Amino acid sequence: MKILVLNGPNLNLLGERDTLHYGSKTLAQVEEEVADVAGRLGVEVEFYQSNHEGDLIDEIHKKRKEVSGIIINPGALTHYSYALRDALEVVRRPVVEVHISDIEKREEWRRVSVIRDVVVRAIVGHGTAGYTEALKELTAYISSIEEDS
Repeated sequence: MKILVLNGPNLNLLGERDTLHYGSKTLAQVEEEVADVAGRLGVEVEFYQSNHEGDLIDEIHKKRKEVSGIIINPGALTHYSYALRDALEVVRRPVVEVHISDIEKREEWRRVSVIRDVVVRAIVGHGTAGYTEALKELTAYISSIEEDS
């Protein structure tokens, strides 16, 4: 099983930006934690981050036949990128949406997720631990689907 972990705009600045909402861990540290958990689960993970919507969509298209599922923190694209939403839908892979902060308790505009209807689970407000939680839940979900087939 291979999982693609995608991070959108400004997540490359984790550890520097608004640590009150996003914590002090860097993206590299988060990726290391996810890779450690993946190793224990016997799952392969691949990471990709971009500040550009089209690059994220291209990566989804490129990896669509190589991965069993996707974990995505789209950053601000969450709130308006129907193109990203459509890319996630068209690849027909289970997706877990992750947000470090609790977007449902922040500014009104942050409470909207245009991708929510194409994900199997959304994990919000669990800090960077949400990524490892997403990995565990997604791998369990994929395993249950494979058992049913």
